[in-house]
Amino acid sequence: MKQALKSSLVFLAVVMLLIASCSQVAITGRKQFNLVPNSIINSMSFQSYGQFLSENKLSTDARQSQMVKEVGRRIQGAVERYCVENDLAHRLEGYAWEFNLVQDPAVNAWCMPGGKVVVYTGLLPVVQDEAGLAVVMGHEIAHAVARHGAERMTQGLIVELGGMALSKALVNKPAETQNLFMRSYGAGTQYGVLLPFSRTHENEADHLGLIFIAMAGYNPAEAVDFWQRMADAKKDQPQPPELLSTHPADATRIRNIKILIPEAMKYYKQ
Repeated sequence: MKQALKSSLVFLAVVMLLIASCSQVAITGRKQFNLVPNSIINSMSFQSYGQFLSENKLSTDARQSQMVKEVGRRIQGAVERYCVENDLAHRLEGYAWEFNLVQDPAVNAWCMPGGKVVVYTGLLPVVQDEAGLAVVMGHEIAHAVARHGAERMTQGLIVELGGMALSKALVNKPAETQNLFMRSYGAGTQYGVLLPFSRTHENEADHLGLIFIAMAGYNPAEAVDFWQRMADAKKDQPQPPELLSTHPADATRIRNIKILIPEAMKYYKQ
């Protein structure tokens, strides 16, 4: 009897924790489960970002570096405006935006929590111009704003570290936790701009990213041309069937983006 009561109380506590830890993704309204506190994850982000910059060479091309910073600042302004207008300013608490161009041939870009963005020089021939760059940076920033990495890290804490709290994992298993953090955010990986997020996360980042760049003054229709260029750049590389991939196939992504463009255009002002 006592054991049954104890089990029931434990179950109830777990259910209450799940409910309390659920939040909604901005714009899409999808419910997400997140046990990772922003204060801790931002601290980890800033430390990892600083270490990454110390171990990698920043681009010496002043024009290209300035373009990355300018596009980043415009999208930052759009994100902050959207969050204020929709009572979501709390999502950006602790942000310390930073935008850097790294000298690296990889076709890659990513955004850590707290607005820490890196673009690789290998991506620039594919983006071609400021509008194409905005598409990529808007997409990556959307991942951070939607807390996709924290959601993935929560899953990792449950599956890989037995549900250990992040604060406890940092003390008891620092190396494993740091590795989980880096994998959760795709930083330093060679996946190109298609970071290892789920298809749901990728679709949400496309959705949010289009609205953010539209609010920043970039035509969201440019996303179709960019993703077509990405598809062309990868055509000589073997691609897994869509059902075996965590990412939407190029044709599927482009089709979905075309569906989302009319909504994003409502936010677009030249």
